[in-house]
Amino acid sequence: MHDDDPDDLPEAERIVVLELGDVVDLHGFRPGDVREVVLAALDAAAAAGRRELRLIHGRGIGVQRESIRALLARDPRVLTFHDAPATAGGWGATCVVLR
Repeated sequence: MHDDDPDDLPEAERIVVLELGDVVDLHGFRPGDVREVVLAALDAAAAAGRRELRLIHGRGIGVQRESIRALLARDPRVLTFHDAPATAGGWGATCVVLR
């Protein structure tokens, strides 16, 4: 066991560092983690001076979509949001325009 090997840490103590671009695919995250991931993506986009961000949440029955959009509606950094164009995920992704 190595002290600096993150695989040796219990799952609850592992830190994952992600490079966030202007598209974030949320499929790989547990539903309970999506809120934090979206907030981190907004933080990263704002810090990088980005004006747009696309969140891919999938189509399903719309629970994740509505949860994300409720979060976006309350965030002061968000100017507006809408379904992505059909070629970029349609209603399975949300395009966010930042202030």
